[in-house]
Amino acid sequence: MSLFFASGLGVADDQPASPPKYRNAAAGEESLVQSIEKVTLRRNRDGKRITWFHPRGCIVPNSDGGSNVLMTLQEIGGSDYFGPVQWSESSDQGRTWSDPKPIPALAREPVAGHPGLKAGVCDVVPQYHPQTGTVLALGHVVFYRGPRFARGDQLARYPVYAVRRPDGTWSERKRLKWDDPRGGNIYTNNCGQRIVLPNGEIVMAFTFGPTAKNRMVAGVRCSFDGEELKILEVGPALENPVGRGLLEPSVAQFKDKFYLTIRAEDGHGYVAVSDDGLNYQRKTAWAWDDGEPIEMSTTQQHWLTHSDGLFLVYTRKAASNAKVIRWRSPLWIAEVDPEKLCLIRDSEQVVLPLIGDGVQNPDDVALMGNFHVTNMSPQESCVTVGEWLPRRGAKGDLLMARIRWAKPNQLVQQAK
Repeated sequence: MSLFFASGLGVADDQPASPPKYRNAAAGEESLVQSIEKVTLRRNRDGKRITWFHPRGCIVPNSDGGSNVLMTLQEIGGSDYFGPVQWSESSDQGRTWSDPKPIPALAREPVAGHPGLKAGVCDVVPQYHPQTGTVLALGHVVFYRGPRFARGDQLARYPVYAVRRPDGTWSERKRLKWDDPRGGNIYTNNCGQRIVLPNGEIVMAFTFGPTAKNRMVAGVRCSFDGEELKILEVGPALENPVGRGLLEPSVAQFKDKFYLTIRAEDGHGYVAVSDDGLNYQRKTAWAWDDGEPIEMSTTQQHWLTHSDGLFLVYTRKAASNAKVIRWRSPLWIAEVDPEKLCLIRDSEQVVLPLIGDGVQNPDDVALMGNFHVTNMSPQESCVTVGEWLPRRGAKGDLLMARIRWAKPNQLVQQAK
């Protein structure tokens, strides 16, 4: 099997970052984050190879009693213009990877009645479903006309998925159906984290709307039998009628609660909490534990869960990135106060650093706004991202940040 390697045959690019002094300053607790190191999985800052985007992984048990990491990813050639979805696999905790291969079900397809228009797939998130031994790779349709995003004639957009069966074969493309007029223009869980419940049901969230503006977000509960994903219930909607509204929701479960983080277009990101994953309350803009709002610019956030703490990975405005598009570099991590629904300022540190001058030469800074978080083992989690230099010919490296824990993450042990 052909393999591609991390730079330096697995050697980290940077020395591990120093963890913050306290995980929770008020309680005097030490940081759960022991170290963070950056690894380059594939280089393309020179533009001579493929720029990989949307790298998202999940842990899949193997026949040897261990586990593999399955990653979906796709090439990026311009703004919202992606190649067919592919998959790659690692048997050594992400140190080496097989060469990417296409997922036939998630390739581009002609659109009946629209000559020249093709339906591609993007924003895919794979997740292992232990009750059926399958991987559910869920994304949504995107429409292309020639070598570009068909901005003028995007049709209604909806979730599509493919299932990787226990024998390694992939299913055909399937659509997650929702016959509700509120999703007439779009309904999707694109880029979203979701939860598999002990009974095999799946909790996620939709962004949806009857028009291109003022989208809402709601909790969604689905059934999944290893082949078919079906909606069981959709909860009450959260709203924020600014720009396109609320976008790209991600769900996490911590202790006995469900938490939702949401991209918005009003200079903030939002968080809400629920007892059942359907009825979300206390929607509030992300802020520090001293009450100061955190400035975010229409970019997704994702959860990092540990049995002893809940964390958020995100981008925000800082002095170093003042002119970077949507402040999409660096990536930060901070612990969440799950009661106050805020970030603990003293816990913040950089996951993947800004490289270059984000003030005088922002065009030379690679954007990192589309990333994913995976719990690899009780000792380690990772953040994967594809860099993108949009004004430098869509160049960029494929990166991984390894986050090593000071205490074992019991959530991973429970998942196996």
